[in-house]
Amino acid sequence: MPLGLLGKKLGHTRVYNAQGELIPVTVVLAGPNRVLQVKTQAGKDGYNSVQLGFDDQKEQRLTKPLLGHIKKHNGVAVKRIKEFRDFSKEVKAGDVVGATLFAPGDYIDAIGTTKGRGFEGVMKRHNFGGGPSTHGHKGWHRRGGAIGQRLFPGTVLRGFKMPGHMGQVSRTTQNLEVIQVLEADNLLLIKGAIPGSEGDYVVIRESKKRPKGWKPAVATVGKKKAGAAKPEAAKK
Repeated sequence: MPLGLLGKKLGHTRVYNAQGELIPVTVVLAGPNRVLQVKTQAGKDGYNSVQLGFDDQKEQRLTKPLLGHIKKHNGVAVKRIKEFRDFSKEVKAGDVVGATLFAPGDYIDAIGTTKGRGFEGVMKRHNFGGGPSTHGHKGWHRRGGAIGQRLFPGTVLRGFKMPGHMGQVSRTTQNLEVIQVLEADNLLLIKGAIPGSEGDYVVIRESKKRPKGWKPAVATVGKKKAGAAKPEAAKK
């Protein structure tokens, strides 16, 4: 996880790019992130990482061990703490980082907790088709069907798709493009949707599948390669 930030999902809007195209974006408050601790390979921790804190908090609302850890490194009380391994930017305890870690055109992964949907049936939770609406199927329009077994194994199989709690789990959306960086407000405008509700905390990290500076391949469909001989010339 070379670069990353803690942030808060604020909402959605649309912006125009340089070509005049309308792009839907998610607005993320990505700072200020305070550096609470820097761990090194040569130190007692045995690995390189950076601990970031986000969203200031009252000291009396933190547990004594957590507050003691923060005070040990001369930090301030925060609501969220996240450790990023192999942080590629040189920082020290007490520094403040923000949205400027990323630039327009960078690709990121967004990690958040999905919206809680409560107890849901198989059609909404697992996209089942449901039963027929005619020919005597009374009361079986939205059910999952039989789940029983015969003599062997005589029990419901583990992992069977059934009604139950839906949502409120950690999910990662990969390869989202940063459209704009508003340095004054510590805002990132990210193309597409991010897991979670408005006001939820999210983790923004560098994309694992698309390295920094990655550009999409130029389409060559319908274009003739330079120097290619024409079919008529080849026959002669």
